[in-house]
Amino acid sequence: MEDEYIDIVTKDGQPTGKKTLKSEIHTKGYYHNTAHVWLYTKDEQILLAQRSASKSICPLLWDVSVAGHIDAGESFVHAALREMQEEIGLKLNANDLQKIGVFECFQSYPNGIQDNEFHHTFIAELKVSLEELTPQQEEVESLKLVSFKTFKDLLGSIGQNNHFVASNKAYYEFVLKSIMKAVE
Repeated sequence: MEDEYIDIVTKDGQPTGKKTLKSEIHTKGYYHNTAHVWLYTKDEQILLAQRSASKSICPLLWDVSVAGHIDAGESFVHAALREMQEEIGLKLNANDLQKIGVFECFQSYPNGIQDNEFHHTFIAELKVSLEELTPQQEEVESLKLVSFKTFKDLLGSIGQNNHFVASNKAYYEFVLKSIMKAVE
């Protein structure tokens, strides 16, 4: 996979005008932006993606529908749309996305990775069946739909069930609340 450039931001998320290779962003702990897209259905289900077994951070963890780094100079919306197409083969347009916020995720891992990300988070309605999605092998092990109730139950035992990053519980609760409001 190609090593693309990523914009470096300040600890407050402001642009610095500098960029670095993706391979250095986590080893040096630079602050940077990512795009997250949570897909939901009108019948109250949320798409979860299981991270590939080959991922260096949280392999096989069930988490956000689609997520990825925002390339240097790329808009948040374009990155979200690109990542959806790359990771699950879903093509949407900018009007399909609803931005619900920007969330800090600053963590260090035992393997030396320092993850200092600002998640630019979107929600969008999933209007195709699970079978029509094509997981990108390097990124996504599997996909599944879970009901709002199941999502809530998984949050109740976060950190013990291989779903979600335990330190980000408030983020997931906000995502669920935003999706529930969108479906009303």
